[in-house]
Amino acid sequence: MIIKILKWLLGTVIVLITIITLGLLFTGNGYILKAVRTVYFTGHTSAFLEDYKYFENRTIKAGASQPWPQAKDYNSVNSTSKLDSIHQANKTIAYLIIKNDSIWFEKYYDGFDENSLTNSFSMAKSITAALLGKALELGYIISLDEKVKSYLPELKGEFAADLAIRDLVTMRSGLEWDERYNSPFSITTKAYFYKNVSKAMLELPIYKFPNQKFKYQSGDTQLLGMVLSKAIPSNLSDFLSEHFWKLMGAENDALWQISPEDGIEKTYCCIASNARDFARFGKLYTNNGKWGNRQILDSNYVQQSLQPAAEDSQQYGYGWWLGEYQGKKIVYMDGHLGQFVISIPEDRIMVVRLGHMHDKSGKRTPDGAFYQYIDKAYKMLAKEE
Repeated sequence: MIIKILKWLLGTVIVLITIITLGLLFTGNGYILKAVRTVYFTGHTSAFLEDYKYFENRTIKAGASQPWPQAKDYNSVNSTSKLDSIHQANKTIAYLIIKNDSIWFEKYYDGFDENSLTNSFSMAKSITAALLGKALELGYIISLDEKVKSYLPELKGEFAADLAIRDLVTMRSGLEWDERYNSPFSITTKAYFYKNVSKAMLELPIYKFPNQKFKYQSGDTQLLGMVLSKAIPSNLSDFLSEHFWKLMGAENDALWQISPEDGIEKTYCCIASNARDFARFGKLYTNNGKWGNRQILDSNYVQQSLQPAAEDSQQYGYGWWLGEYQGKKIVYMDGHLGQFVISIPEDRIMVVRLGHMHDKSGKRTPDGAFYQYIDKAYKMLAKEE
């Protein structure tokens, strides 16, 4: 009797799974199956640092490496107990303090090291903005005010013809988008797991007049990536490699997740690299686009990138976040789960933090982890002095 009941239950479960699977496939939501396999079957509840292993990637090739100099007093000061507790609570895997273009403090956790590849998440938006600057410099794109439909004529929506490239890099597009990360039915989830991100993006309308309001949404940067892919005579990974990765002396190849059917990079996220190589973009922007004696990104573009794009978005420039710490301007790359490259240009200090989690306080309070990563870096530096 028990065996019969178990067989019936097993059969019922199989039937239900089959029905659900077919239902998802027939309704165009088959990507949810990949999401479940990738996230939940690996013991996670969201996208995670090493999920690049479950996707197709294109290599961003490094050239001759230029290792970061170490400060003469490298790692001579211990982390503070408060900082250690924050790292533990938020499962930090890398924490660097860079002073005057030299690594002053560096520590890794949880089995990760200086060569470990982990997901940039939305820090890739800042890198995509750098690609836009280079495309402008090389004449592949004429102006930030060019209309997006010149490159993506399939773009739809009442206001699609009004959308300019500038609106994408400044998050002012009017695109219909849902930025929820934990909903299986949000477009953010679909774009992450769908096999054809271009198709998914072109199904979305520009339903509000552009450049009226700041709204952070990953879709803007993905549309920007699609524009760049049309304008540039190579894939974006190779373009990034030739014009930035190699010139900045990255020590390791990186990986950029691609959408398998259309071959487009996921430009709103998903570059797998390490703390030291991510930090190179912080240094580049801190130095106004100059690397050593070479100007590899137009200084005017960099300066514009690090200024508020509009009155109602003082916190955002061209793909870079802007803020303040104790009266000093900070500019930073910001990714899901607390991936940060933070620069305080006035003091020529950078803080890099990568990890599995970020606290719920975010950037709303000085006691939140984000500001504590900066504050405790200054306290450690003060001990040296």
